[in-house]
Amino acid sequence: MSISPDHTLLTIGTNPSPGGELTVLFSGEGTPVPRHKIGPLSREYVLIHTVLHGKGVFECAGKLHHLQAGDTFVILPGVTFSYEADAHNPWHYIWLALLDQEPGMMMADMGITPTHPIIHCANPNQLTELTMLYRHIRQCFKQSNQPWLEDLESSGWARLLLHQLAMLNKEFLPPSTQDIPDIEKGVREAERWISTHYHQQLSIDHMAKTLGYHRAHLSKMFKQFTGLSPMQYLIKVRIEKARQLLKTSITIHEIASSVGFNDALYFSKQFRKRYGMTPSEYRSKLEKG
Repeated sequence: MSISPDHTLLTIGTNPSPGGELTVLFSGEGTPVPRHKIGPLSREYVLIHTVLHGKGVFECAGKLHHLQAGDTFVILPGVTFSYEADAHNPWHYIWLALLDQEPGMMMADMGITPTHPIIHCANPNQLTELTMLYRHIRQCFKQSNQPWLEDLESSGWARLLLHQLAMLNKEFLPPSTQDIPDIEKGVREAERWISTHYHQQLSIDHMAKTLGYHRAHLSKMFKQFTGLSPMQYLIKVRIEKARQLLKTSITIHEIASSVGFNDALYFSKQFRKRYGMTPSEYRSKLEKG
């Protein structure tokens, strides 16, 4: 536990080895002084606060939300926000910062948007469960000599926390797959198939047959929903995966092979087409910072 000039209580745990598709950057708990204000500003990561007791206000997308115990407010990447503790009964909250490979996408799946950033929890027992999950996450850090294990454990607890929050927000979740037309389900299945098998020598015809669709029909509907043909989508996924690998030390040729390109020259051509520079130029730019 520690005290800061603008908090009567403040504890924070920071991930020593952030990585993976869903990463906890840090988690904390605190009681700010009356009228303590953050913002207006924006973040590059998802920031989730759950109010345990007290009051405060949260502003997002031009709307002011008056919050109290049981309310969770979510700050999305790139969205301007501000929040302020009540003058007479400042809130005590617990928070979590998350970095996702597709920023904000998971929150959207949970029904969280800039116009709907609040999740309510009226059940004291459920609020206790949420609190324990937050604290489990924070306690993961600085517990071992293997930081990556702390990252692994914290992301596991974070997924449980997100599940609980999603269940509390069930009314606002996107339509279930049962309510989605069959062809849209097919397109989503194809997207998942490509995203999972992109590193293999994929045949669009084989994919369509595996999913139970005629290639021409699936291709037509795929383009209607995504704006891209299945092959264009495959190349997009491969190039994006390659862009991530360029942050590592493996060779350009190895990267090309890793994401499904047999021809490194063709890979370079496609990468340049998408990012306006060759893979080597992109890596050099990263190294220069």
